[in-house]
Amino acid sequence: MYSTLIEYLDHWTKKQPNDIWLRQPKGEVVEEWSWQQASEQIHAIAAWQQQTLGGPGVNVGLLSRNRPHWFMADLASIAAGNATVPMFTTLPRDTAEYVMDFTDMQLLFVGETENWEKIEPVLPEGITLVTLPGVDLAREHLRWDDLVAAHHGQRATHSAQADDLISIVFTSGTTGMPKGVMQSHAANIVPVNRFKSAFDTPANARLFSYLPLSHIAERQVVEFSSVINGGSVYFNENMTTLLRDLQACRPHLLFGPPRVWEQLQQGIIAQFGSQDALEAALAKDKEATGKMVRDNLGLNEAMYLLTAAAPTPPALIHWYSELGIELMEGFGQTEAMGVSANTREHRKIGSIGRAVEGVEVRLSEESELLIRATGLAAGYYKMPEKTAETFVDGWLHTGDKARIDEDGFIYITGRVKDYFKTIQGKFVAPTAIENEFAKSPHSEQCCLLGRGYSKTVIVCVLSELAQKSAGQTIDQDLIAQVEQLNQTVEKHARVGAIIVSREPWTIDNGMLTPTMKIRREQVEEQFGEQARQLAQDAAVQRKILLVRE
Repeated sequence: MYSTLIEYLDHWTKKQPNDIWLRQPKGEVVEEWSWQQASEQIHAIAAWQQQTLGGPGVNVGLLSRNRPHWFMADLASIAAGNATVPMFTTLPRDTAEYVMDFTDMQLLFVGETENWEKIEPVLPEGITLVTLPGVDLAREHLRWDDLVAAHHGQRATHSAQADDLISIVFTSGTTGMPKGVMQSHAANIVPVNRFKSAFDTPANARLFSYLPLSHIAERQVVEFSSVINGGSVYFNENMTTLLRDLQACRPHLLFGPPRVWEQLQQGIIAQFGSQDALEAALAKDKEATGKMVRDNLGLNEAMYLLTAAAPTPPALIHWYSELGIELMEGFGQTEAMGVSANTREHRKIGSIGRAVEGVEVRLSEESELLIRATGLAAGYYKMPEKTAETFVDGWLHTGDKARIDEDGFIYITGRVKDYFKTIQGKFVAPTAIENEFAKSPHSEQCCLLGRGYSKTVIVCVLSELAQKSAGQTIDQDLIAQVEQLNQTVEKHARVGAIIVSREPWTIDNGMLTPTMKIRREQVEEQFGEQARQLAQDAAVQRKILLVRE
């Protein structure tokens, strides 16, 4: 076992130099890079950085959609002793400006990105721009291929240590400006090795990259796992080719947040025409139907399917299980990855599994989940007070409320900051209620409001099929779903009204974070006034109200 990512990179380059590490489809053509080919580019760019930037310790930005050169630029910066600052291609202008200025960014790698027009005007003065292959800019910049050619065969001389800073990962955050989590070699190597036993995948596993690599989970589960374990990576060309690329890859391991699994679910139902038609096919031949779906999704050789990054409704997990697709919930956050996971041998749906070997967990007096383990983040960049609040006596305060059962399985009951009091002065945990409402096949996204309200109010986005169905029937079904869930919650938490959002919640319209978490404060801002009035009306009329925006 090595202590730095570059040692792992060099190990696999020496052991299997001609094996294909990275594959990138472009239309009907698939470009490939062997370990040797990619490693040569990585070390050439690292040598250039060392000679030009005068590091180590320089903060280097990386702005691009997923592609092989994202890996190469990242690892080149790490090999030079610098820290990569990944930037989402959907970052708004003010956040991008904050990140670049706050980190004193000196170099920015630019690939294909949706937000260049927003970022270019706020670039720091004097920053060096390097374009990844195939990208051109209308301003002064250097080209990746030119730098590789000029420094071919060279290496940086930086001698890395396990605790060296290799990346500043800004959490997407649902409120305020993001915090920069300081990641070391150890903070990535240790969690990947911890999760090996849970994933139960071969050392040279096929991995699929489609979620933003700026998200630490994708970067760790795909990029760093491939470097540490010698696996190969197939990149998604774009979201319209997702199924084609999944079928070409046939991944052994796939990670997706609940939102992705919900979107795939809607696609599967649409293929059959309706949920009833799917259920009829399963009743007729469950094994053949499940196999057909798994083949069509490219998941017929998957050995571990991870769902994490946000609460996964148990109903969604059960739905996939009927198709022979077993989603395993796990838990981690930018400050501490690879904390817990369900496995085929040890699993309880609704939990995030048990703490993996090497991780200690306990609950605070307020039921906040606390974690102690090796491989934690070093804290928040240039935020010592926030670091001291979050990392206390060796324990990471996760910000998640939880319970732990007698078998050690951990259940997240909500975010500490998401709990709210209704007008009765009693706390409501929104996640549990949202999970119950999510059992409705008509709801694709939902968020519970109620801070200071007479009743709580569900705001939801309908599934694509529900949008095409008769409105009155859908409304009646949604009200019935609320009536059912109200029987399972305390009186002060009961839902009094439903608001059906006219448009879906996306990253582009600001309702989702770049990691696809619902921005509760945005839902409150857009629907709060209407929701508060509906809650009052529902309390007076003593019935569940529903309005369509």
